[in-house]
Amino acid sequence: MRFAHVSTDAHPDPRLVIVDGDRGVFVDRLFEGAPSQLEPLIAGGDALLARVREAAEGREGDIDLDTAVFASAVLAPPVIMAIGLNYAAHSGELGLKTDQTPTVFVLWPNSLTGHTATTSWPRTLSESVDYEAELGVIIGTPAKDVAAADALDHVWGYTVVNDITARDIQFSEAQWSRCKSFDGFTPTGPVVVTADEIPDPQDLHIWAVVDGHTVQDASTGQMVRSVATLIAHLSQSVTLLPGTLISTGSPGGAGYSRDPQIFLRDRSTVTVGVDGIGALTTHCRILD
Repeated sequence: MRFAHVSTDAHPDPRLVIVDGDRGVFVDRLFEGAPSQLEPLIAGGDALLARVREAAEGREGDIDLDTAVFASAVLAPPVIMAIGLNYAAHSGELGLKTDQTPTVFVLWPNSLTGHTATTSWPRTLSESVDYEAELGVIIGTPAKDVAAADALDHVWGYTVVNDITARDIQFSEAQWSRCKSFDGFTPTGPVVVTADEIPDPQDLHIWAVVDGHTVQDASTGQMVRSVATLIAHLSQSVTLLPGTLISTGSPGGAGYSRDPQIFLRDRSTVTVGVDGIGALTTHCRILD
């Protein structure tokens, strides 16, 4: 199944919908007590998902998604964990070494935004803002000290993430959270796809297009550490709670490393995508 958070003129607060082509079914209209956001749906486990699936069977869409406004695919994750340097090509182009253990940092919730949203930032803060197409993984059941062989059993679903980054700030500070957590710097979506629709997260085409030009074109099979390996590693030190979003790293092709460099400009449009999940578009404005 595919889920998204959308708002309409009649319903301005983001609500969870089941996505079926260009139509959406409001989940909270399916039965009394049905969730209006993704996180309670995840917390309800397999039983609640099965009830939603059954109630939606044969149901016609409530809304035209072409006229709806998409919010972030996740609205209130317990934490957003991001992985750096998880593709060798990206590590090399940034001139950074891929360590023996994953580079892990957190993204702040104010950075979340949705498909087709406009992300803006002051020119005085950065003129070196970059794109990063990433596969997002959403945890479904608590994961603590899990083995890699069992790790994917804890995944509820997958989404697309654009890990927008102010490169000048990234290379001037000892941590990476601030440079990647400006307001709107973590677009997600447009949808979350349940794990049963993605049999192998290491066999997905991942790509990015900036202002009409393809700038990233790779496979998730090129990850240094697989999704299962990342979950197993992270679960050694913390319990990964349901709803946790893990952004799994970006392939090569970042704008910082190109000659000439490509940074997101005022009125740039960047679309990042993962085949089997969707394409996520962000519009950019630089404020003088």
